Amino acid sequence: MNTNIPDNGITESPNHLFTAITAALEAGKAILEIYHSGEFDVEIKGDNSPLTKADTASHNVIMSYLTKTNIPILSEEGRDISHQERKDWKQLWIVDPIDGTKEFIKRNGEFTVNIALIENQMPLIGVIFVPVTGELYFSSKEIGAFKVNVNLEDFDVESLLSKANKLPLQREDKTFTVVASRSHMSAETESYVQQMRDIHGEVHLISKGSSLKLCMVAEGTANCYPRFAPTMEWDTAAGQAICEHAGFEVIDWSTKENMLYNRKELLNNWFLVK
Repeated sequence: MNTNIPDNGITESPNHLFTAITAALEAGKAILEIYHSGEFDVEIKGDNSPLTKADTASHNVIMSYLTKTNIPILSEEGRDISHQERKDWKQLWIVDPIDGTKEFIKRNGEFTVNIALIENQMPLIGVIFVPVTGELYFSSKEIGAFKVNVNLEDFDVESLLSKANKLPLQREDKTFTVVASRSHMSAETESYVQQMRDIHGEVHLISKGSSLKLCMVAEGTANCYPRFAPTMEWDTAAGQAICEHAGFEVIDWSTKENMLYNRKELLNNWFLVK
């Protein structure tokens, strides 16, 4: 399937999209080197979440690319930045060097690199890379959302754009499908799935780690992703960009509006992707 992106199709901050894709892929290389070595050096952070040397290596690689854009960066593994310092930022990068560190430690492959460019609190660019499978999801407000498989041994960002498939993809199985967290299933989520069964009859429930759940909605393999458990802005920003640019919504369960970013409180409310 051809993307049919015209030669001048990327006029909106093209260098930023290319930079984000390159940063994610190079971070993926660094992550895989540690992943295959098995030497993770796991630490427990103050919030009881795990940190490995792969998280740190990925963060350092991504920072080496994004700092060149002169746009401020909010990263899970970066320094704490107060809202007072952030509040006037028109643009910022929001980064999760490894989304799904628990899945990384379990070695199940369900972890991602997430990079988003936010403008006026809304996602402008999103990049998600799945190092173990080589799947790359990327989007911008102007060109839409795409998916392509990458060979990390030999890739060229411009050629990846021409090979990518536009999202959502065609789906053969029309059964209503809900994707939910592998590590954070809640009673509220189970209740929501039952509501969907009451409405749609047969419902497939798929459990996945990391931002792969947002990617599944964006590519059309899942109808919705209810998240009734805690997440942070860096967990969702890139996935929201890709979902929105593929024609879907990420709705804040409290405000009933699209989720906004660079908020005073970086902890997300519950949300629904559909």
